[in-house]
Amino acid sequence: MKEIDEQHLIESGLVVLDITAADEETAHRVVGELGQRWATSGPPIVRRTPGVPGVSARVYADIRRTGTEEP
Repeated sequence: MKEIDEQHLIESGLVVLDITAADEETAHRVVGELGQRWATSGPPIVRRTPGVPGVSARVYADIRRTGTEEP
């Protein structure tokens, strides 16, 4: 994954979340839940690292803004 840049954390309320999950479905579900609560960068690219269990994903969020509500 790319290095976290100063721009990603320039203001209070901006966060970078690295997620590790057992599988892609779980990672996408977690990001979906976060997106309902806060404004996020949306569905992440999920990566597998050979020899490391599970998958990883990164999401950027602004906890000052609310996310989307599912109908």
